[in-house]
Amino acid sequence: MNIPETFFSVREQLLLFGLSCLGGAVIGVYYDVFRTLRTVLPHNFLLVAFEDVLFLMGWAVFTTAFSSAAARGELRFYYLIGNLLGFIVYLLTVGSAVIRTIRKLCSLLRGVFNIIIRPFKSLYVLICKKYGGKFVGSSKFLVKAFKKSGKGLQKHKVLLYNKKANNYRRSETAMIQRKNVKHFGKKSKTKEN
Repeated sequence: MNIPETFFSVREQLLLFGLSCLGGAVIGVYYDVFRTLRTVLPHNFLLVAFEDVLFLMGWAVFTTAFSSAAARGELRFYYLIGNLLGFIVYLLTVGSAVIRTIRKLCSLLRGVFNIIIRPFKSLYVLICKKYGGKFVGSSKFLVKAFKKSGKGLQKHKVLLYNKKANNYRRSETAMIQRKNVKHFGKKSKTKEN
């Protein structure tokens, strides 16, 4: 009777650990794709969080595929340690050089783009200086016409919740007649005993 092996030898375990370290470097390359996107395009925290979730999902798929293909479907803790070790070594060596190069290339391309677009910016500023006053003048004409139509904001403050109080004049005597209004900082002309 031929019984299949149920355990890995030390040599096979060392080979799997080395392959998981190489897999960590591959995961580092995958992470560099997201770092490159963050360098080229501005990101808010929601997009960064979404990219981090995608990265972790990709790492989980890679680890599952690795354990299925290379280790007969067995997931061992040292695969994850090998992945982390390979990932960290890649980020500290090749990954930092790659990102540094990409950042320099992006800044160079931005500089070239700014040089190309500079004449158009100057033309835009010149047009705004020359014709901007005419547009401001026409907007003042529209504002005056709108004010004359009487559909602007209310001219006097009106209390919305107390209709009876709005009928009184806004003089000091009217304020004294209302018993629910207190005067702070003003001397009222009432009789003192």
